[in-house]
Amino acid sequence: MKIAAIISAGTAALTIIGSAALAQQAATGTITGINRLTNTITIRQTQSGTVGVNAAGAAEQFKVQGGLSLEDWHAGDRVSFSTMETGETRTITKLQKQ
Repeated sequence: MKIAAIISAGTAALTIIGSAALAQQAATGTITGINRLTNTITIRQTQSGTVGVNAAGAAEQFKVQGGLSLEDWHAGDRVSFSTMETGETRTITKLQKQ
């Protein structure tokens, strides 16, 4: 009986960890606006696929996670970024120049 409880607890823990890892989404795009006062950034994501590869997606505004500085970023920079969604708010957790 103890073995079954240990296996069950391990499975539950792995499920929770896996869900958190899947919640982060990686993407690429171009910065179209930065608001350093509200710590937000607007990025137009790059479309993936072969149909309409040059077509741009709609720009979306993101919160920036505490600890990430926006001082080195400018409109027009091409970036790769990871986001995490909490409720209705999408927050950038990682931001790198391409």
